[in-house]
Amino acid sequence: MPTLQLEIVTPEKKAYEAEVDSVVLPAVEGEMGILPNHMPLMTAIQAGEIRVMRSGKEESLAVGEGFVEVSGNKVSVLTEAAITIEDIDEGQVEEAIKRAQEALATAKSDPDEVAALAASIARSTVQLQLKRKKRA
Repeated sequence: MPTLQLEIVTPEKKAYEAEVDSVVLPAVEGEMGILPNHMPLMTAIQAGEIRVMRSGKEESLAVGEGFVEVSGNKVSVLTEAAITIEDIDEGQVEEAIKRAQEALATAKSDPDEVAALAASIARSTVQLQLKRKKRA
C-alpha cells in the first residue's frame, strides 16, 4: 500500500517527519483527511489536532495556524507551532493561557497585539484539550 511522506515544519525546527498511512488536518473549513494519491492541494489550517495513522497506530500533534500543501504523496505542513502529546506540560500551558488572557484584557487597541494574543490562547487551549482528551 502506498504511503505519504509527512513533514511538519515550524519556524524553529522540523517538528515531525515520517512515512505515514494517512493524515487528518484541522483545515479552516473543517477536518480534512489525506490519503496516498490525494489530489494536489494547498489550504490554510487552524489551531487544532493533526492525527496521523502510522503502521496501524494513531499519533497526535497539537498545531497552531498555518498552511498545508499536498503534492504527489508528500504532505508539507508549515505551522507556527507543533507539539506532541508527550511534550505538553499541562501546568505550563495553563499558565500560558492565564498570562495571555491577562495581557489581552489590558491590551491596547493594537490589532496585531490582540491577534497574536488570541492566537496564543487558541494554540494553548488546543494543547490542553488534546492532552486531557488522550489522558481520559
